[in-house]
Amino acid sequence: MLIGGLQKMSLLDYPDKVAGIVFTVGCNFVCGFCHNSELVKIEEKKYQKISEEEILDFLKSRQGLLEGVVITGGEPTLQPDLSEFIRKIKALGFLIKIDTNGTNPAMIAALNQEKLVDFWAMDIKASFEKYEKIIGCPVNLESIKKSIELIKNSVVDCEFRSTVIHGWHTMEDIVNMAKTIEGAKIFVLQKFIPRERLVNAGFLNQKSLSDADLQKAAKECEKWVKKCVIR
Repeated sequence: MLIGGLQKMSLLDYPDKVAGIVFTVGCNFVCGFCHNSELVKIEEKKYQKISEEEILDFLKSRQGLLEGVVITGGEPTLQPDLSEFIRKIKALGFLIKIDTNGTNPAMIAALNQEKLVDFWAMDIKASFEKYEKIIGCPVNLESIKKSIELIKNSVVDCEFRSTVIHGWHTMEDIVNMAKTIEGAKIFVLQKFIPRERLVNAGFLNQKSLSDADLQKAAKECEKWVKKCVIR
């Protein structure tokens, strides 16, 4: 496992659970608005490498205090030994939440088969027509579609979420994103907040949609998903 960060406690990242967060290194997207620029490109080696042993020792010391572990990135499903790593964490009694961009449905299916994940969170970056523009590179949309179905139909809790940026996502785009996950339990519209560690510093001048527009979008999205919330 390539691990580049550990947040020892979060009350926000795993719904209704107190969790630690493990950040994996490497992503096959280059979204300009990503907050974890140091974790995107492995070859840049800007991250602080943390060993599996350090993570597991920390978790052993937090048994009974933390309920779950969020594995995010980067893109966790690119890690070939992800399943083995999760088994070790679950052996300590922790729940597992995975954040994913949905580009590796084979890994998602394997993790579901072994019942290693307790909560899935998948990012929907854009309407399919604009996906490559938003993520900054080519993408296999069929893989994205397969992952949506695998996660939407899994027996564990899940959410789909989209970071919404003024000028990049129109009202029509947001509704189209909801259509791609039709029938999903929950769709989260995340406000874009500019921060210093963005992949593309040009996004520091961008902003989210207004609260009023987000509320309007959420109402429209609920024609396609069971619940749409703003975060």
